Amino acid sequence: MKDPIEHSCDILIIGSGAAGLTLALQVAKFAQVTVLSKAQLNDGSTFYAQGGIAAVFDKQDSIESHVADTLIAGANLCDRSVVEMTAKQAKSSLEWLIDCGADFDQEISEQGEQRYHLTQEGGHSHRRILHAADATGKEVQTTLQSQVLKNPNITILERYNAIDLVTNTVDDKKTVIGAYVWNRQQEHVETIYANHVALATGGASKVYQYTSNPDVASGDGIAMAWRAGCTVANLEFNQFHPTSLYHPQANNFLLTEALRGEGAYLKRPDGSRFMDDFDVRGELAPRDIVARAIDFEMKRLGVDCLYLDISHKTSDFITDHFPTIYKQCLSLGIDITKEAMPVVPAAHYTCGGVVTNKQGATDIARLYAIGEVAYTGLHGANRMASNSLLECLVFAKAAADNIKLNFSQQASSVTIAPWDESQVIDSDEEVVIQHNWHELRLFMWDYVGIVRTDKRLARAKRRVELLQCEINEYYKNFRVSNNLLELRNLVQVAQLIIDCAIARKESVGLHYNLDYPNALENSGPTFMRPKD
Repeated sequence: MKDPIEHSCDILIIGSGAAGLTLALQVAKFAQVTVLSKAQLNDGSTFYAQGGIAAVFDKQDSIESHVADTLIAGANLCDRSVVEMTAKQAKSSLEWLIDCGADFDQEISEQGEQRYHLTQEGGHSHRRILHAADATGKEVQTTLQSQVLKNPNITILERYNAIDLVTNTVDDKKTVIGAYVWNRQQEHVETIYANHVALATGGASKVYQYTSNPDVASGDGIAMAWRAGCTVANLEFNQFHPTSLYHPQANNFLLTEALRGEGAYLKRPDGSRFMDDFDVRGELAPRDIVARAIDFEMKRLGVDCLYLDISHKTSDFITDHFPTIYKQCLSLGIDITKEAMPVVPAAHYTCGGVVTNKQGATDIARLYAIGEVAYTGLHGANRMASNSLLECLVFAKAAADNIKLNFSQQASSVTIAPWDESQVIDSDEEVVIQHNWHELRLFMWDYVGIVRTDKRLARAKRRVELLQCEINEYYKNFRVSNNLLELRNLVQVAQLIIDCAIARKESVGLHYNLDYPNALENSGPTFMRPKD
């Protein structure tokens, strides 16, 4: 057995995307920070985000309009006060990011003035999306990384999986004191003591068979917070991006909503458009409506995919606005300047998560959750396009301010017990993990997907309970591995998604149940609280 390895810091941040790195930069002004990254520093959802970040920069636009659009997209299940806070702080958050070095696309106005080029996406009534061509996430991630890597108060630990949070009772309140983490390179469990911990681990879309997300999106933060005793909410609201490229070599490559914002049409195989049959906003309807329309047409016609067509625009317009998509599609034999792109929906964003207040604080003292892992009330029953990176920036700043207000460098006398693996052995049954992994993602797609029924949800619940028993038994007897840790978290989040979906007896936003086709009056969030 290897000697135990211990780390300590003022603030431990689990996750290295826009939320985690923004928080790290904000709190590094007064604290020693450790950032945990499950893979490479940039291997998260932020890096792959294409669309942009919503904020009011146009004089013809208004914060009130941004708020109204968000509430409508969220099917009025958003927390208005949170939406107003986010919209009001959007511009200053973007200006901070620009000061860090982010370079967003600009243009010359008719009056000859240089200004930011703003695009429009589904659910927005104005052009308010700042972007860096069609690779905004890459620009945001690389900008934040460049600042983080030269900050002496920030330590980066790459290829580390967080296993579980460690809590204790401090001043009669459950308080986080650190975490057990798995060093993937050394294949060894280590402990990290911290005065404050922030979860910035992203969402859980990997629970579905088809997803636009990178492999790391396995619901780790939600599962760890639940096991530690945090409340979660609205996990039935899983956003399926309507337009993922349908190609055997595409690996669910995302086709940004900005394509439709710039005039792309959705079409049936015969070339006819169909979105006007489902919503007066056509291709610019919110994602839940567009995804259900595509799902309906695919099932009605018995086809494997539908099509997204922007070839009626000029070649220069397409290659200037969407260079990444153009190159990726061309590498697969699809010239989007001349032909339509085959598309299917794919799991994209987890609108629910760990319940927090406006400062990102959870039920557990000194534990914060920011970004996609959190339920803040911003998104309601559906996330409006380009509000996600914005949420990361706004709530990272709010959490940093709250941590600073309550910050103390005084070390607690509480210690973390070393990880005990004296009773476990190396696994010789890795195939069991792979089998369970595929089974989970398949039944979640089939039974808890874009369209649901009570019968499908009941089937999913029976299967997830059996899987939980198998995986918990496996976890107790064998040494941890990356696949085992992710599967354990995914199964936990799947169970929470199913329970939330069963609890909501209506169809609203991203949750559509054929047995309850109508929305209820005065419905609210679906809260799930751990048993003591």
